[in-house]
Amino acid sequence: MASNATIYKAVLQIADIDRQYFQDHALTLARHPSETEERMMIRVLAFALHADEALSFGRGVGTEDEPALWQRDLTGAIGCWIEIGQPDEKILRQACGRSKQVIAYVYGARSAEVWWANQSQSLDRLKNLAVTLLPMESVRALAEMARPTMQLQWTIQDGHIWITDGPQTLHFELQRLKS
Repeated sequence: MASNATIYKAVLQIADIDRQYFQDHALTLARHPSETEERMMIRVLAFALHADEALSFGRGVGTEDEPALWQRDLTGAIGCWIEIGQPDEKILRQACGRSKQVIAYVYGARSAEVWWANQSQSLDRLKNLAVTLLPMESVRALAEMARPTMQLQWTIQDGHIWITDGPQTLHFELQRLKS
């Protein structure tokens, strides 16, 4: 874990109707001082959307040879590579060469739309890349759920996500830019 990182513990109860996946996961997250709560909670969101026993977090912010999350098999082959933010086209191209599937979760008020407008043409030729835009209002609301100790219930169905932390329920609708 990164030095001077803030440690968060999260218990996720995931009901993914689309994948017929129903599991609980206990996560320990290290939030680097340069990482926002928004980005950290998007890592949790990405984990919930792709939850699997083989899914793990990368080493963290600024590590170019590792994604935010990835899923590797027993041989070390990368089945899924997940990036968060507005990744460079070069990083996504290299990830597509190393992994069966690459997923980018893009966020950031107006800047995410500008990023997509500038990148969409070059990214279109990457056949194993999916890009999803996360609405900034929902990202901010998700960041407000961040606590040093969290218990979150996730229900996922048809591109919709409902996240409950007890008193509050948040609805997320994913906007697929590239499938």
